[in-house]
Amino acid sequence: MKRPACAFLTVLLTLATASAQSSEFRTFTNASGKAIRARLLSATASHAVIALENGQQFTLALTALSAADQAYVKQAAAAPATIAAATKPATPYKFTPGPNDKLEPEAVNEVVGQGLFAATALWESSAEEVAQKLGLKPESKTKAASSFRSYTKDDYNLFGAHPYSVAMYAENDKVTNLSLVFANKGDLFSSKGGGELHFDKDTPPAQAAMIVKQAMDKDLAAITETLTKKLGEPKKERFGEGKVGRMNMQRWDWRGHSILLAEAEGEYVGVQIVTSQFADAGGKMARTSDAIIRGQALANLEKRPNGDIVIGDIPMVDQGPKGYCVPATAERAMRYLGVPADMYILANAGETGFGGGTSVNMLLQGVARHIRNKGRSFDTWEGEMKMRDIARQIDKGVPIIWALYSTDGFNDTANKRTKERVGMTNAAEWKTKITGEAAANPLRKDKETGHVVLIIGYNKETNEIAFSDSWGERYKERWITLDEAQQVSQNSFYVVGF
Repeated sequence: MKRPACAFLTVLLTLATASAQSSEFRTFTNASGKAIRARLLSATASHAVIALENGQQFTLALTALSAADQAYVKQAAAAPATIAAATKPATPYKFTPGPNDKLEPEAVNEVVGQGLFAATALWESSAEEVAQKLGLKPESKTKAASSFRSYTKDDYNLFGAHPYSVAMYAENDKVTNLSLVFANKGDLFSSKGGGELHFDKDTPPAQAAMIVKQAMDKDLAAITETLTKKLGEPKKERFGEGKVGRMNMQRWDWRGHSILLAEAEGEYVGVQIVTSQFADAGGKMARTSDAIIRGQALANLEKRPNGDIVIGDIPMVDQGPKGYCVPATAERAMRYLGVPADMYILANAGETGFGGGTSVNMLLQGVARHIRNKGRSFDTWEGEMKMRDIARQIDKGVPIIWALYSTDGFNDTANKRTKERVGMTNAAEWKTKITGEAAANPLRKDKETGHVVLIIGYNKETNEIAFSDSWGERYKERWITLDEAQQVSQNSFYVVGF
């Protein structure tokens, strides 16, 4: 696409400004000429945050946009108050009034069991303040999105039952949805520790399936009764997309909030709290173009003075004390590239065992169609680790899902190296040091420690790779030499790309 001449650019800017003042949405065009309807939320001299008509938000580098749009965003950055006023929707959360709307927040909170709701809708509330109300810990924070999650104690209750996991998602510090998981076959038979300790699994009881069914039936009945007593009989609806995520739901509405109760047979009982608009759409979201995702991915690439090339802004998902490394890692890769995902739903697709334990191929092949339907690609290969293959993906801003054996020796080495290389400036000296250590202490495979991580970076000068575990922020970025990585590799690699 040719860049417009100065006179034409002036006309476009005039029309763009008028459009911003008369409508909350406008057409943005990338440098290749592909167009998308979106609303500008905020802007800096180098980035723009936009919202699609379906509510999805993205942070884009200005270089991903056309010359006219770059000029428009720069103008917005110079006068943020004016643009914010012009682009603010008059009624951001439209919903059809219902019989439950007359209930005050205090009455609905009695049903919830926590002080969740207030006069202000969740979707207009500070995510950090809501997280504090629910006792949720920060899980992840990127440029525009954040998440909070807690694996709760036994005395924590919501909707008349005990949730094992309570997660809340937000964009630009505004709540977008909550996901609560009650009785499920992962947490019911999880290990007693998180992080590296999740490999110390208890042996599941012989009657595990019966125990899971009994626990799920109990929670489903308790939640249904609690909600129905105050909010009336639920609507029965289908919600979600594709074979992976679509399921039957019971739905209750209150002032623009939809409470959705689902049972995935033999897997889990879950509650989602979403906007009524999203529920009315059946949980379907518009496909995001490759142009937007590609620009966003490149903007997240960090090139450090010491030669490190690392992808930043990848959301963290803490799998908790169970063997959900595959679905949790897949969720991270999918969400990073604009594909909505939830590790519990993905675990269902992968036929996880009690307490976790998932076939990498089974799960990822199970969700591949869903990934492709959302406009992303899904590729896999096998073989020895090669720096050129890693660099090819990382240089596009795309992380790699890597299957390995996460042994004690591997983790001890990665933890030590990551700590010691902080402040590393002399790549040659560092390479000599770690090459000698690697030769003196080779790593060995242990097939009882199968695991997956995201490869998120590399350093060609030191022959190292950076990887990220789904064990929380402490494990967000660790380093190991390529040769050591090969020693524990399962030689299987997967990429959610574009």
